[in-house]
Amino acid sequence: MKKYIYIACISLFMISCGSGSDSETTPETNLAPTAPLLALPANVSLCMSNLVNFQWEKSTDKNNDAITYSIQISTDNQFTQIVKTTEIIATNFSVTLDKGKSYYWRVKATDTKNLSSDYSSVYSFYTEGVVAGNHLPFAPELVAPTLNSMLNSGVITLSWNAADVDKDDILVYDVYLGTTNPPTQKVTTNQLSKTFDVSTNSSTNYYWKVVVKDNKGGEVIGQIWSFKTN
Repeated sequence: MKKYIYIACISLFMISCGSGSDSETTPETNLAPTAPLLALPANVSLCMSNLVNFQWEKSTDKNNDAITYSIQISTDNQFTQIVKTTEIIATNFSVTLDKGKSYYWRVKATDTKNLSSDYSSVYSFYTEGVVAGNHLPFAPELVAPTLNSMLNSGVITLSWNAADVDKDDILVYDVYLGTTNPPTQKVTTNQLSKTFDVSTNSSTNYYWKVVVKDNKGGEVIGQIWSFKTN
């Protein structure tokens, strides 16, 4: 009798302490949503009203999580002077902005597990002033070298982008470069090219900026960028 009771206890123990492989499931890996694609206002556009409607395409989430969007609107393309930040579920948003100014905007998506996409690309637009006239160029956008990057010394190519809503305007550039912040030495003036080669020394911090000018007297001073040399 004792033998049978012992076997029964062993059987119950094996049932209760089994591997559980049949009942356990592997947790699903959470993935970030895709970055939103911007629609309106289009890049480098002129908004005739300062009540601006922003629209973007819906992001996708492989886990089918609900998504919220964070939109940032700034007066500079590095987003250090943000004038509006809003989190919404919809893929559109309207706001009244100052007239006669250039703005930059971007959007990112966040799921319910607080995992976010990268920010979208940055779009720029201009709000029409009270009286139509010449519009200032947009601030230059950094292309290369990457901000705060470490590079081999020697000849380094500085590269940037710039645009103007006045399509017939001709843009020229002044470039400032130096080892102090802000840079004060102008190394080229009124050049048409959006690249400039500079000779650098080793183990040095460099700071540079670009001034964009149109042929109607408009001028915009870009932000200061930097890089280091080995």
